[in-house]
Amino acid sequence: MKIKENNFAFIDSQNLNLGVKSRGWDLDFFRLRRFLKDKYGVEKAYLFIGFVPGNQMLYTELQKAGYICIFKPTLEIKENGKIRVKGNVDAELVLHAMIEYSNYQKAVIVSGDGDFYCLIEYLVKQNKLLKIIVPNIRFSSLLRKFSYFIANIQLFKEKLRK
Repeated sequence: MKIKENNFAFIDSQNLNLGVKSRGWDLDFFRLRRFLKDKYGVEKAYLFIGFVPGNQMLYTELQKAGYICIFKPTLEIKENGKIRVKGNVDAELVLHAMIEYSNYQKAVIVSGDGDFYCLIEYLVKQNKLLKIIVPNIRFSSLLRKFSYFIANIQLFKEKLRK
C-alpha cells in the first residue's frame, strides 16, 4: 500500500511561463498539475500570478486544472515606448509557503529565481524541500548550492507541452 504524500507546490507563474516560452514551447497547465501530483505527491498547487483584468477565462481554467491561484495586483510600466505589465509575486510565494508550512510534508518550488534563496535554504534545513523545478537552462547561480534538489522542466517537455 502506497503511503499518501501530502506535498505542496509553490509556483512562480511568470518565471515558469517565460522560461518555457524562451525555450520555444508552450506549457499545458493541466498536464503540469497532473505531473506534480503523480511524480511528487503534490496535493495542493499554489500558483502565484499577476492579476490582469480581462484574463478571467485563463484564471478560471487554471482553477479548473486544480491550482489555487494567488493573485498579485499588477503595474503597467512604460519601457522604451512599450507598456509592460509587471506583477512580482516573490513575497506572496514566500509568505504562503510559510503560512502553509505545518500543513505539508515537503515543498516543491517551481522557479529559477534567486529571490527564493532564503526560503529554499530554510526548507532544506528543516528537511521540508522535495524539489526545485527550474523552467529554463539559465537560472539564478544562487540556487546552484541546492543542485541536489533541482530538476529542469525541459527534461519533461514531451509530457508537459501543449
